[in-house]
Amino acid sequence: MSSLSFPLDGDGLTVPRRSVDTAPTSESASSTWPHFMTGQAEQPVKVILVDDDPHVRRVISNELLADLRINLVGQAASVREGKRLISTQELDVMLVDLNLGDGTGFQLIEYLKHVRPAAEAVVVSAMEDEEKAISAFELGATGYLVKNSWFGNFPQAVLQVVNGGASITPNLARRLIHRFDASGRSLRGTKSAARWPAGSSCCDQMSEREREVLRLVALGYTTCEIGKRLAISDQTVKSHIRNIYRKLHVRTRAQAVSQASLQGLLY
Repeated sequence: MSSLSFPLDGDGLTVPRRSVDTAPTSESASSTWPHFMTGQAEQPVKVILVDDDPHVRRVISNELLADLRINLVGQAASVREGKRLISTQELDVMLVDLNLGDGTGFQLIEYLKHVRPAAEAVVVSAMEDEEKAISAFELGATGYLVKNSWFGNFPQAVLQVVNGGASITPNLARRLIHRFDASGRSLRGTKSAARWPAGSSCCDQMSEREREVLRLVALGYTTCEIGKRLAISDQTVKSHIRNIYRKLHVRTRAQAVSQASLQGLLY
């Protein structure tokens, strides 16, 4: 394991840096990463990590720092420090625990989506909690990982969400899926009222191409993968997804898939 330096800034916030002489070699996974995917050695994904457990932060940060495709730009141990990082650092992904000494990760997800709406949020939790996962997704998170079952795979999770996918601990994902039923109940187990303007139909509003894109989103394909499967550009895919968000009145892929399932758009 290469040696890493962890200087402190003025507020005692740990900001890891990869030293030049200990950077991973070209034989790392980044050397085979497709050129069209976000996260390249010359332009890595910028990540912040918020967790009040120093051991967990050390383990996860070492994983992230060992991957040339990722640049860990800062760490925090509290809601206050997390908000400071979000407001001062350019970032693409936030890994955040839900239980913090001075508040919750939900506060940081909501703050992130307000200050930097394009950034992704991934929960790293000690427990598989369906209700908390749903709450995080409703706030805009695109991932929910259980720490003990995900060690060794945090770089994979970061790269997955930043390329348009979602990253959810498999056992939890399966349980969430089973909470849907044929009667059109939501994840929380209650009937979900349609959100469409009076006199209009969601099916009428959605074009066939948009429904095609939406089905691929629901299957977990990234923007680049959708473009290749449909033989259209990434920008065209992004334009379709924006239109889907607008028509479904949602802000994230997880919300779009949930709402589309309730409206019968995935069948």
